Amino acid sequence: MPFLTFYITHPDEATARRIAGELVQERWAACANIFPIHSAYWWNGAVQNDAEWVSVLKTSLALEHALEAEIERLHPYEVPCIMRFETRANAAYEQWIEESVQGK
Repeated sequence: MPFLTFYITHPDEATARRIAGELVQERWAACANIFPIHSAYWWNGAVQNDAEWVSVLKTSLALEHALEAEIERLHPYEVPCIMRFETRANAAYEQWIEESVQGK
């Protein structure tokens, strides 16, 4: 069964860890991967170049909109990057994700 992979950028490691940790603790996501990136993007009429951190969260299809609302509530950016992709994996991993977020 497909699940969702969320890709979210953060201003720093501490913010990425805090948000991802809370979302996993509260069972909005089964797990999170966190890593540094370099971002180039348009903001306020100019190209910005910044170090950022990404979290990749895995959750069930049913939690899509609720998880997005939670991320927006917790995130410090005025316009956070919250992307999601429908994803497939091995059956045991997909089942683990569903079981991990049950009860939400």
